[in-house]
Amino acid sequence: MKRLSLFCAATAILIATGAQANEFGDAEDGAKIYRKCRACHMVGSEAFNRTGPQLNGIFGRAAASVDGFRYSDGLTRMGNDGLVWDFDTLDAYIENPKAFASDTRMNFPGVKDAGERADLLAFLRQYSDKPRDIPEAAPTATPREVDLSDEILAIVGDPEYGEYLASECTTCHQLDGDNDGIPAIVGWPEEDFVVAMHAYKEKFRPHPVMQMMAGRLSNEEIAALAAYFGGLE
Repeated sequence: MKRLSLFCAATAILIATGAQANEFGDAEDGAKIYRKCRACHMVGSEAFNRTGPQLNGIFGRAAASVDGFRYSDGLTRMGNDGLVWDFDTLDAYIENPKAFASDTRMNFPGVKDAGERADLLAFLRQYSDKPRDIPEAAPTATPREVDLSDEILAIVGDPEYGEYLASECTTCHQLDGDNDGIPAIVGWPEEDFVVAMHAYKEKFRPHPVMQMMAGRLSNEEIAALAAYFGGLE
């Protein structure tokens, strides 16, 4: 019954948004919208999974089907029930991820403007239709928010020490990976976690509580937390 209700909910969303079906926008403008996505997702010839799955070949792909990526149970069930990513399904998901799949781990408020979504989908379509024509200058990697030294990135964190330090984190972030308005941090790639914490520490990210928390941590403590949370499933 739960599987059926999830799939029916997604279908209802698609019916409600169907008037915009298959109206792709401008890929060049979509590249600018994609900047909102690239902290978690990669496209291009060297793309790999990060906090979110790589997006090459997403058009025509079954939901929750990228090897090696841990999806929410809801998206996994939708994929097993036959959900395929096309213009309509992606448009509905990008508009409001949590309305589409309430337990999604995609902690993103959505792109509310239909024109911006159409532009973004036109940009992403390039990486499905013509994979051999991806230009060398394609955004294969995400520039780090902060410029960290090789020494910081090379620190091997102690997950047991990270578990000891994690008590303050888990007053807000849930260890089961759920996110009730607060981003999940379970299973984050370690480098992404380290970069994010240093971005708060150096005040590139604006959240004042996180700036304070990160400011108290040494490089070794950040690495330990990254190792702990990155190893959780």
